[in-house]
Amino acid sequence: MIEWVKQLNKAFGASFLWLICLIYFTQGFRSFVWTAVSYQLKDNLKLSPSASQFVSSIAFFPWSIKPLYGILSDCIPIKGRKRIPYLVIATLLSLVPWPMLGIHSNLRSSQWHLTVLLTVHNLGSAMADVVVDAMIAEAVRSERASFSGDLQSISWLSMAVGGIWGSLLGGHALTNLQIDKIFLLFSVLPAIQLLSCGLVGENSAASKVSHESANSSNSHPVNGNGNILDEDNILLKKSSASATRRKRSQKNSNKRASMRTKSLIPEKGDSLISRWFHSLKTATYSLLRAFRQPIILRPMAWFFLAQITVPNLSTVMFYYQTEVLNLDASFLGTARVVGWLGLMLGTFTYNRYLKTMKLRKILLWAHVGLSLLTLLDVILVSRLNLAYGVSDKIMVVFGSALFDAVNQFKFMPFLVLSGQLCPPGIEGTLFALFMSINNLGSTLGSFVGAGLASILNLSSGSFDNLGLGIAIQVLCTFIPIAFLFLIPKEATGTSA
Repeated sequence: MIEWVKQLNKAFGASFLWLICLIYFTQGFRSFVWTAVSYQLKDNLKLSPSASQFVSSIAFFPWSIKPLYGILSDCIPIKGRKRIPYLVIATLLSLVPWPMLGIHSNLRSSQWHLTVLLTVHNLGSAMADVVVDAMIAEAVRSERASFSGDLQSISWLSMAVGGIWGSLLGGHALTNLQIDKIFLLFSVLPAIQLLSCGLVGENSAASKVSHESANSSNSHPVNGNGNILDEDNILLKKSSASATRRKRSQKNSNKRASMRTKSLIPEKGDSLISRWFHSLKTATYSLLRAFRQPIILRPMAWFFLAQITVPNLSTVMFYYQTEVLNLDASFLGTARVVGWLGLMLGTFTYNRYLKTMKLRKILLWAHVGLSLLTLLDVILVSRLNLAYGVSDKIMVVFGSALFDAVNQFKFMPFLVLSGQLCPPGIEGTLFALFMSINNLGSTLGSFVGAGLASILNLSSGSFDNLGLGIAIQVLCTFIPIAFLFLIPKEATGTSA
């Protein structure tokens, strides 16, 4: 392990590696402060479960428009730089809300102000996620392509470690500290991240364009204007579609890459604004043209439908667990740690045993498994578990671990299929759009859950219809199965 880190340090530099690990660790560690946010909405603002879930859904919307941040950073350099200035802006956006919420009680006591500040934080976090992944992709392409898998591994390892520690410490912090102190404590990480941005250098956009233009004839097609939205490119594998489609797509991508590279080179008589507008227009048009292809549109439509057709009642269950089951914050934090471990187990199981299986079959059984695991919540709410001597804590912990593990069987095919369907030349941009569609579907699923909770009159202290709500959720889990024909019939974890 130590030797592996030393090799990465030698290949990319200590400052770059530190910044990458810190940003991903911070992304995972956000569970530390979001536990406090959940209790702030519930106990201090006295919001109903549906209102609380509505606030969270609004706050997480910036994750649904990730391609916008990548296109802006690629097409509109700031003082000749495309990455570090945007990373500084993103870090400031993710940092500023927490000292404000920690210091000013009137801000954290207002639903409107809290929603706005949480949305600003997520805007910064989503933008940082985009920019840092683009930096990783650029570093791998220009320096050591053989280390791409290693950078991916250390990035996700950092986020997993951050998630585990954030969940574990978040519960304990709520037991011993006031919520305002937790907000202030969390702001330390974005502050360190902001200072660390100055440790990493970046070449000017003009020098990058000149270098890529000189080598475009004997290199792979670049992603749009140099690298439009490479943030999720680190997760991709080369498309293994048919040779005919690959050659045709690569030929078109070469033409587009040449045109976009030229569009970045200043021309006499062109204003800066007109060049920016032309770059944005070219990038957006290429993205939409690729996405409209049926082989790409149909599978993404399925994953979107799979999110919005299943109402998310997680916030209602959080209220039920804390008010009826009397589970404290420390235990719920531990349950989330077990959930992270379940997610890691699901990833390992998929890569070890399931990646050669047809994706339709994996997704079918994943939804069947999710429906069965959701029935555990029915058992918990009906209190049948106590009749058989099974404690509430055991039900919550094992339910969390199993649900996250099985849900990963659904998410991994999404990552695999997204990577396989991306045509050469715009992989990063299109993959980012795929991730945003998935995030948007998740957000809309939360809205649907909030609406269902409101219809069933599920509120703090009133959970009489919770069993009915969970039963509806179980039935809705089977709806996406009817649309599995949208997934390519022969697609597996290794080929589309």
